[in-house]
Amino acid sequence: MQIVPMRDLKNTVEIEKRCKESGSPVFITKNGYGSLVVMDIEVYERTLRKMHEARLVNESLNDINNGAKLIDGEEVKQRIMAKYGN
Repeated sequence: MQIVPMRDLKNTVEIEKRCKESGSPVFITKNGYGSLVVMDIEVYERTLRKMHEARLVNESLNDINNGAKLIDGEEVKQRIMAKYGN
């Protein structure tokens, strides 16, 4: 984890370099307290994808816990093949 004081934001090239090289967010502090987080766009997009996937898994687990009817994957495949063919 990288922590940088707010005054260092003036050096945007260095902040960008840190973000890209580390592959992790850079935390910006103001008066010793967390203020901002800066990250590479690829890291940001990857983080959003992971959050979306986790939400889908949690929704699925909630469905199962609430009694949703489950269908075996092989059965689904057979139904699709029967309906649409090869």
